[in-house]
Amino acid sequence: MAGFDFTDKIVLVTGASRGIGKVIAEEFARAGALVCGTATSENGAKSIEENLHAIAGKGLGLVLNALELDSVAGVVAQVTEKCGAAPEILVNNAGITRDTLFMRMKDADWDAVIACNLTAVARLSKACVSPMMKKRTGRIINITSIVGEIGNAGQCNYAAAKAGIIGFSRSLAKEVGSRGITVNCVAPGFIETDMTKELGEAGLKYWLDNIPLKRIGQASDIANAVLFLASDSASYITGATLDVNGGLRCA
Repeated sequence: MAGFDFTDKIVLVTGASRGIGKVIAEEFARAGALVCGTATSENGAKSIEENLHAIAGKGLGLVLNALELDSVAGVVAQVTEKCGAAPEILVNNAGITRDTLFMRMKDADWDAVIACNLTAVARLSKACVSPMMKKRTGRIINITSIVGEIGNAGQCNYAAAKAGIIGFSRSLAKEVGSRGITVNCVAPGFIETDMTKELGEAGLKYWLDNIPLKRIGQASDIANAVLFLASDSASYITGATLDVNGGLRCA
């Protein structure tokens, strides 16, 4: 992304094998960062690494199943070992959905979404905060969702997790700000991904009718916001949630 320089910065992006996470990782790589991206499988991690090397000649792909919470901190240890230092920028992007009406929702579906979308965010942040505090600098950017701000029928678990990320980020920002660490959220609206493509023509029309900018967002729109919040240009922004939704929240 033009205008931002992350040369030699170590960046950890979770859920980087596809969609929004993939584009975020690519843009950091183009801006000079040493990017470490996670996927849930060995093949996914290999694909991330190959993609990053094709773009920037460097990068690391790692396996992370955010549902296995005991392994979350191990990813940060791997980054530290292989890159020579802990991540200076953490982008918590990985997430899952288990959508259904609340009265039909199984406890396992609630627990999985909270574990992956919220608890793993907290554990990864905790693993990264300590070395950031020693350096007295760091950036944590958490990908939440418009659903966490306004709710959505059939997504009580997802909305709870994404709303929790916002509250967690604001609280952590107050705790670590004196050490030069910023903690912010990016809240995407309706973004074109593999998941949204499954909505069909009627579903797409509904969202377009309600988006003031009358277009579906792109993963690059989210990546642009993330790189800004990670940059020196955003050094006085913390505890904030940047809405990237084409005006959907105000519609």
